[in-house]
Amino acid sequence: MSSLNGKTLFISGASRGIGLAIALRAARDGANVAIAAKTAEPHPKLKGTIFTAADEVRAAGGKALPVICDIRDEAQVIAVVDKTVAEFGGIDICVNNASAISLTDSQATDIKRFDLMMGINTRGTFMVSKYCIPHLKKAENPHILMLSPPLDMKAKWFEHSTAYTMAKFGMSMCVLGLSAELKSAGVAVNALWPRTTIATAAVANLLGGDSMMRASRTPEIMGDAAYVILTKPSREFTGQFCIDDKLLYSSGVRDFERYRVDPSVPLARDFFVPDDDAPPPGVTVVPLR
Repeated sequence: MSSLNGKTLFISGASRGIGLAIALRAARDGANVAIAAKTAEPHPKLKGTIFTAADEVRAAGGKALPVICDIRDEAQVIAVVDKTVAEFGGIDICVNNASAISLTDSQATDIKRFDLMMGINTRGTFMVSKYCIPHLKKAENPHILMLSPPLDMKAKWFEHSTAYTMAKFGMSMCVLGLSAELKSAGVAVNALWPRTTIATAAVANLLGGDSMMRASRTPEIMGDAAYVILTKPSREFTGQFCIDDKLLYSSGVRDFERYRVDPSVPLARDFFVPDDDAPPPGVTVVPLR
């Protein structure tokens, strides 16, 4: 495939950041996008709602369906999946982008926050995928994409934030399991993760504010990388744990400077990127810790 024209994407957490970037890249082809997120009213610290995202998708050339959805709520997930199918006639692509983060150790992680991360990241990803799968099996080139990291089982990823790592690796374990389960049905299941921090609200509010934002790449790199995956033949590309710039480099991209927020600041390497995963030629990153 070379286009997402007419394809229907169901994207969780698509009101801002990486989810919105994926939606806008698909919209440029003329895709239909169900924007599933909780933010219906403007938030003082978080830019964007499902309605402003829908306006951006339409302006980019796509069709949009903004739907309020807490992916921890089974009834809500079933309802919005059904609404998407009723609106667009089916679902071709499911993108599990919604995520919660708390970079805290065991004593600083309250159980309510633990439940939130497990409920959104692991359980929510499993549940959204589960209810999209019957529709994906009817699609021509069906894909499920998780915004989750490679399963690099090193203690260093767990020691400072065990709960968060468990929740994110839970998303990746869904990739491992579902890709095998759905291979014979021709439904691709893959993961995508950024090599560097990405300039999103989570980075601005939780990882170091303006200085970390300047050391980041823009969400557009993830939108472009997701597009590469979602236009691949689903029967030929599945069960892969992709790093954004490595994937783009393999597809012919050579200019990564355009994704930098501030070219004068060294890029910060994101969590979970394996030590032996080398960046493309000419790209230098420095560890977060």
